[in-house]
Amino acid sequence: MVRKPLTVVQLLPAMDAGGVEKGTLELARYLARHGHRAIVISDGGRMLPALLDSGAEHLCWNIGKKSPRTLRWAPRLRAKLREYQPDILHLRSRVPAWIGYLAWRGMPHRSRPRLITTVHGMYTVGRYSAIMTRGERVIAVSEATRDYIRNNYPAVPSNRIRVIHRGVEPSDYPYGYYPDDHWQRDWFAMYPRARDKYLVTLPARITRLKGHEDFIDVIQALKARGLPVHGLIVGASHPRKRRFFREIQERIASARLHHDISLTGHRGDLREIMALSNVVLSLSREPETFGRTTIEALSLGIPVAGFSHGGVGEQLQEVFPQGQVAVGDVRAIVEKIADWYSAPPVVPTEHPFRLQSMLTKTVQLYEEVAFPQ
Repeated sequence: MVRKPLTVVQLLPAMDAGGVEKGTLELARYLARHGHRAIVISDGGRMLPALLDSGAEHLCWNIGKKSPRTLRWAPRLRAKLREYQPDILHLRSRVPAWIGYLAWRGMPHRSRPRLITTVHGMYTVGRYSAIMTRGERVIAVSEATRDYIRNNYPAVPSNRIRVIHRGVEPSDYPYGYYPDDHWQRDWFAMYPRARDKYLVTLPARITRLKGHEDFIDVIQALKARGLPVHGLIVGASHPRKRRFFREIQERIASARLHHDISLTGHRGDLREIMALSNVVLSLSREPETFGRTTIEALSLGIPVAGFSHGGVGEQLQEVFPQGQVAVGDVRAIVEKIADWYSAPPVVPTEHPFRLQSMLTKTVQLYEEVAFPQ
């Protein structure tokens, strides 16, 4: 049976940096490349040019603001859904999900698209977050995410939940990749104190949940042991989180580590930075649903040490179990890095978290609900 091309509408707050945004872009690109119609509705952002280059369409709507007024987009979205007649409406974040759900619920049952939600985060439990479980199919991005749904929203039938792990493209993160001389010259011109150092990198947006305080303690302890380390914090700080950013700056200064830790802000070359690194860390005190940068680093062959819970724990257990550390055990992180400094570990060349698998399984799910047998 030859199935007709799909029309898929994805909703999210913005196409800025982050795992949700990157996954949205990858799926839209895959859909367009395979003859489907991919439409994304968001407030735009850094990834928008790449989205448009992929052949996807984009509507620039401010649907991510946490305000009751944002729900006024629902009638407008309902009109667009009538115009587009999509097969799938895929909701990826809570505020857009409320808009999407209200628009979808107000359509006649026979003419509305099939509703898919993806639980990308272990959100605060409550009615507001429960919207992410209202899909006719609910994608969980890890086993840990599935368990979160089952434990906190037991009314969701198990047969509606589908685990589809996030994945990376091996050609984008090839094992053993190392940045070229031109990139290195530019990098070390910008961060000369990182030259000839053992680089320990925390790729994480600057929020209280990502473990920046623990990272500072790790670097301080390694320096106290006489190890020639330099810490890299790679990630943007949200304009509303500038207070915490200043706290991190002050903590670095008070620890006298201003020459030993570099805050790079957002970087479009995270792959190169991780490939240059000796160790990548994942220090979130709250479990991540997946933790994309962990598998990206491991794909490059870079050792990862991380608190073993959530999706990061799943990845480390599957691919690099020697990187697992009990949550909050900063001393164990320090000991592990010190050991690796003396005897660098070897990361396996293969892992199951592949982008192609994620994309294929997602489109199969779309077709399963859009064209039931």
